[in-house]
Amino acid sequence: MRIGFAALFAGVMASPALAEDLVFTLVNDSSYTIVEMNVSPVDEELWGENILTVDSVAPGVSGDVTIADGLDVCDYDLRFVTEEGIEATQQQNLCEINTFTIND
Repeated sequence: MRIGFAALFAGVMASPALAEDLVFTLVNDSSYTIVEMNVSPVDEELWGENILTVDSVAPGVSGDVTIADGLDVCDYDLRFVTEEGIEATQQQNLCEINTFTIND
């Protein structure tokens, strides 16, 4: 089973200046608990470290995510891992969103 993803564009679009931290709200609107979130610029072959600052993100929970990698890119690959070991990936321009929602 895979997790579906939908980027939810809430409010005014965010457009951070180059090399600023990217901050958005992650909403877990799925029925799975997320235990790992990795990001990497789309041109990178390897995933970055787990960027969750909590042990897990339960269904119905949301929180702010900061990507402070000092890069001047917007397009990232995102990888989510559930506590059951299910992986899902999505490519997203993170400069254009305020909220990213994970759905089943």
